[in-house]
Amino acid sequence: MSLTVTRLTRHTGAEITGVDLTAPIDADMASELRQALLDHGVVFFRGQQLDDVSQRDLAACFGPPETFQYGERPTPEAPEVHVIGFDGGDAAAGRGADTWHFDVTYLAEPPAATCLRAVVLPEVGGDTLFTHAGAAYDGLAEPMRRLVDELTAVHEYLAFAPAFLAISGGDRATLAARVAEHPPVRHPVVRTHPESGRRCLFVNPNYTSAIEGLSRLESDKLLDLLYAHMQQPDYQCRFSWSPGAVAVWDNRAVMHYATADYTQPRVMHRVVIAGDRPV
Repeated sequence: MSLTVTRLTRHTGAEITGVDLTAPIDADMASELRQALLDHGVVFFRGQQLDDVSQRDLAACFGPPETFQYGERPTPEAPEVHVIGFDGGDAAAGRGADTWHFDVTYLAEPPAATCLRAVVLPEVGGDTLFTHAGAAYDGLAEPMRRLVDELTAVHEYLAFAPAFLAISGGDRATLAARVAEHPPVRHPVVRTHPESGRRCLFVNPNYTSAIEGLSRLESDKLLDLLYAHMQQPDYQCRFSWSPGAVAVWDNRAVMHYATADYTQPRVMHRVVIAGDRPV
């Protein structure tokens, strides 16, 4: 197989063609895929015929797959694959992922990467947007970089409470249990990518609750400024899902936003890759 990597925007995203992901992926191919992910932050494949086992095997090219704590696991042979999405019928369609976020930064060691596969799609809508936090950091003025380089942020499950309640129909008991299970953690506002060495902003509206050492007003204003900066279209790409499509993104460098502009079912299967403590 000879894969082709087509860049989608200046900073973020590439589509990979010329590869059948159901076939065994050798070490050279896996190395090419990992390099494409490092170069572009998120890579896309279309028209693949993966099942849960082959999706897990693809994810393993990028690092050790983890069994995520929550969510339905439909395939015993691939417990690392879990279901996320909406199977139809109420106003909570797509809620929870329709904010900019890195995946599960309430953990001390958030995932290094995420592999997402389309299983059931609405007729229209449900695109996912991605923005490169390394490019956003590079785009800050030097005085702002000096400021944020020294800061630490608090991340916690409680910050996700409004979205969780919308998704769950107000299940406060489960929310309370998850908040108790995941005490707040602290991550640098700017992390150093462990493979590329690139500096990347690492705060997000879903899970970041405050910046340490600042007043509430100062923290809120600075976070709002950083979010607005990271969300600029110049740093983004947008992916319209199609049957058989797969996306893999670097959760250390790329935030994403799943649009909630649909009411028909949208079901995705996800694998997360083990990460390390941000530094």
